[in-house]
Amino acid sequence: MRIEIPQEEFMISGHLACPGCGAALSMRFALKALGKKTIVVIPASCWTIIAGPFPYSSLKVPIVHCAFETGGATGAGIKAALQARGDVETTVMVWAGDGGTFDIGLQSLSGAAERNDDFIYVCYDNEAYMNTGIQRSSATPYLSWTTTSPANQPKENPKKDIMEIMAAHRVPYAASATIAYPQDFVRKLQKAKEIRGFKFIHLLSPCPPGWRIDPELSIKISRLAVQSKVFPLYEVEGGERYTINLQPKGILVNEYIRLQGRFSHLSEEEIEMIQENVDRGWERLIKKASGW
Repeated sequence: MRIEIPQEEFMISGHLACPGCGAALSMRFALKALGKKTIVVIPASCWTIIAGPFPYSSLKVPIVHCAFETGGATGAGIKAALQARGDVETTVMVWAGDGGTFDIGLQSLSGAAERNDDFIYVCYDNEAYMNTGIQRSSATPYLSWTTTSPANQPKENPKKDIMEIMAAHRVPYAASATIAYPQDFVRKLQKAKEIRGFKFIHLLSPCPPGWRIDPELSIKISRLAVQSKVFPLYEVEGGERYTINLQPKGILVNEYIRLQGRFSHLSEEEIEMIQENVDRGWERLIKKASGW
């Protein structure tokens, strides 16, 4: 279903993101989707810097900065305060990186999901701790380079499946998204806004310095991630009902990998291993979507 992206802008010039930053463009779309009655909670991450130094801000909505590990708790607390004041219109959106979601913030995220607190949690996933120097996180892909998993000893563990973790909490709504498909992203946020309870969006967010790509390739690489089945676009409702939103072309993973310097050390055999892992993951998703 194709939708119209709202025209009103809630993100202005003057932000401090790197050229080609997926997280910056994603925030612009997110606020278009949610509108002016939105409060953004930002745990320690690149976006702590991107928004701008106090008292300045590149966003035209309130921002609450919080500690690395407290995104879920802060979002829940702000929503509870709004409800106590009788405000049922303002949307609370936590905007956290993969470090503040997959790793350091997982406990407060899990707590908010288990309590079914009524806010939207967006993880803009750039697959490493980019703000502090491109260190490995549990969202870093298998065999990827980072400054703490160098080319001669790349990450040896698979990426943590955060969508399955959220599905296991039986939250009302979880979805994956990427800037390469903005209508899909906006639709999912607007859908999440209308659902009571906890909502989770897993957003792939290319980082040109960390992924070692040219800034102008961010959207292309996001699209290749989807079309190669590395990052499928799908929704999970109630932890059980899976819906695949876009049928990938099924291009080879190598087309996605070869544009990124963080994978330049890989051998053909290692790329084939990644291809096999991606194919298995896609088959599992197909089975879940078919209701096995």
